[in-house]
Amino acid sequence: MQKSMPFGEILEAADNLPIEDQATLVTILKNRLRERVRAELVKDIQDADKEFEQGKVQPVTPDELIREILLCAQPRR
Repeated sequence: MQKSMPFGEILEAADNLPIEDQATLVTILKNRLRERVRAELVKDIQDADKEFEQGKVQPVTPDELIREILLCAQPRR
């Protein structure tokens, strides 16, 4: 199991790297984050497709979707 480091220690360690290594680290982290976000999006789409195939959700028009979003966004009293 991987031991996690406190965020502050990670930042301090990154600050101690040479500038070129810091730039490389930023690039690597951006790429990893992009891949994680992409993987989560793919999973969300696959889950939505599965729910649709199972009849758990129904198709709606864009107007219906916007109306529902606006209703959910209204403050509760």
